[in-house]
Amino acid sequence: MKLQGKTAVITGGASGIGRAIAEEFAKAGATIAIVDINRDKAEASAAELVAQGYRALSTVADVRDEASINAAVASILGKGNIDILVNSAGIGVLASFLTTTSEMFDTVHSINMRGTFLFAQAVARSMVDRAVPGSIINIGSASGIRGNAGRTAYGVGKAGIGMLTKIMAVELAAHGIRTNAIAPGPIETPLATGAHSSAARDSWLNELPIRRYGTPEEVARVALFLASDDSSYVTGHILSVDGGFAASGILEHGG
Repeated sequence: MKLQGKTAVITGGASGIGRAIAEEFAKAGATIAIVDINRDKAEASAAELVAQGYRALSTVADVRDEASINAAVASILGKGNIDILVNSAGIGVLASFLTTTSEMFDTVHSINMRGTFLFAQAVARSMVDRAVPGSIINIGSASGIRGNAGRTAYGVGKAGIGMLTKIMAVELAAHGIRTNAIAPGPIETPLATGAHSSAARDSWLNELPIRRYGTPEEVARVALFLASDDSSYVTGHILSVDGGFAASGILEHGG
């Protein structure tokens, strides 16, 4: 029960990686606050956890809207402190550099980059004001580390999350707040299922030393490590959960 007595807020917690993290944290003893733009999915996800005997609640927020974020954070704080934040809300778009429109770019950044910044800032302020030592985990991407084709808007935003994480780690350490990021590679989520064609899957698999897609649960277990005291001396780190993608070069030596 590594998170016993803690409250963990998970944006985008109603599906995919966020949902897996919510369950992993609940098993570790945390009270879970699922934040999602879809009220029905957020309530259903929280109800599923409660039915399993865990402590969970839900609230709605549009991470593009600062007032919506502040209202959601205030609602959760009305029930106690926030000890952990996982910024998992995000969207993906596949388009070449030459065909990426300004609307695509702005939409992706308003959710992935700006939304992460605003939610992290609101929660960090509450941690500082209440003198709560905390852990903030931002979900980046392998596409924010390597230049993957078709990820102009997505990759640039995820790279920005990496730098945001480092700046937050430097500035918030004095308040007892650790900030880290996870950079998943290809993960079997509804987002990947809808976006990755057969050819795209083959391209990923050809680049992976561990020749398979990861699972949301594998990302969730890493998030648990970063949220818990097991990582008490870890901050400002971007941890790749990518089957070796960031490390790989030529996979066959030909000998």
